[in-house]
Amino acid sequence: MDAHGFACRLVSYDEVAQSRDTPQLGQQPRPLASRHVSIKDENAASPRKATNRKPQTLAEAMIRDQPLARESLAALHGSSYSAAMPAAERLQTIRDGIASAARVARRESAGVTLVAVSKMRPAEEIEALVEAGQRDFGENRVEEAQSKWHDLLARHPDVRLHCIGRLQSNKAGEAVRLFNVIHSVDRPSLLDALTKEAGKASRFPAVYVQVNIGDEPQKGGCPIAEVGDFVAAVRRSPLPLAGLMCIPPLGLEPSPFFALLAKIAREQDVTGLSMGMSRDYKTAVMLGATAVRVGTALFEG
Repeated sequence: MDAHGFACRLVSYDEVAQSRDTPQLGQQPRPLASRHVSIKDENAASPRKATNRKPQTLAEAMIRDQPLARESLAALHGSSYSAAMPAAERLQTIRDGIASAARVARRESAGVTLVAVSKMRPAEEIEALVEAGQRDFGENRVEEAQSKWHDLLARHPDVRLHCIGRLQSNKAGEAVRLFNVIHSVDRPSLLDALTKEAGKASRFPAVYVQVNIGDEPQKGGCPIAEVGDFVAAVRRSPLPLAGLMCIPPLGLEPSPFFALLAKIAREQDVTGLSMGMSRDYKTAVMLGATAVRVGTALFEG
């Protein structure tokens, strides 16, 4: 059984409950409940009864078990917390999270690229992560990336830049000269512009096809029904196909959308999956992500 099949199958809560007993790096002790009832008294008042409770899915159990799923350490401890937490420690916490999710899915964490989302972050915060060993960074806007990374790339030429925001066709020239990977290729006109500019610059960044996985009209992304034809077009171009990318609808459980993207990728014989952000990157890894885009959890803790 492959990692996708393992992560998507139903398992009982008992299979993941043992992870609660072993604190993970960066995990804070859970606060005591406000109502103090001894185990003996609670059992006497509410004798155990057999239930027909439906088993949780693996993703449901793992998401609910994460103490930082809905708020960061900085939110719990105040704005000074992230400043006191070294960049190397924050980076290791995310790497450990990727590793633990990969173990659950019976896969190697080395197959997951951590992209540090550095949009709106000052150069000194970025450089601290570079010095801690982070090498892949993601930016939303070409103009911001050009101004911010000119000096940083001069000092750290081995850094790889990822374009993770929606890209306009008239920015294709700047994009192919600056980025190593583009995650947001979603329409034929953009593909044509990138192909033309890549030929001029003799530089061919890898590209992900962004899929509008939630069928949201306000979002970019290739419609699901057109993914096959568009993937074929990318394969005919000189730009290497890195895989598929998605951003699930805000406010909804992301795991069904991650699973759907993984299914589409298998149908198209695509292995790369760029999915998962600060609040759901572990779920994404369990469902097959090969690149996760993490900003807040990495820069703020």
